[in-house]
Amino acid sequence: MSIIVTDQGFVSAGSESDAAAACSEAEVLTLPSDSNPREVDFDGAALVRVEFPSFSDGRGFTIARELRQRGFTGHLRASGHVIADQYAMARRSGFDDVEISDELAARQPEEQWKFRADWRAHDYQSRLRAG
Repeated sequence: MSIIVTDQGFVSAGSESDAAAACSEAEVLTLPSDSNPREVDFDGAALVRVEFPSFSDGRGFTIARELRQRGFTGHLRASGHVIADQYAMARRSGFDDVEISDELAARQPEEQWKFRADWRAHDYQSRLRAG
């Protein structure tokens, strides 16, 4: 089983609150971290899941940003080894939510993720404008 992290907190994968639950298998596109985002055909995809094999592998952030710049407006999900400290970056790069394992959710509880859920207010540009 896995946990979906949203700005509101944890949601169980497959529950009514999970965006993927409403998608058929044909509407879900899963991309490994070594995908070339310029070559991805996302036509017909309602949800694109980008895999993160390691928290130190940031290629998924680039993939998300490029897909958004190319016009993908569907649901974009980071999946795998994303840690709470990376949640704001995931949201800024275009991801709608993050899918993590139950084990990671136990090590990094919901409060750690929700602390970073106000990702728009804590970027360096906002701090510069305020100061």
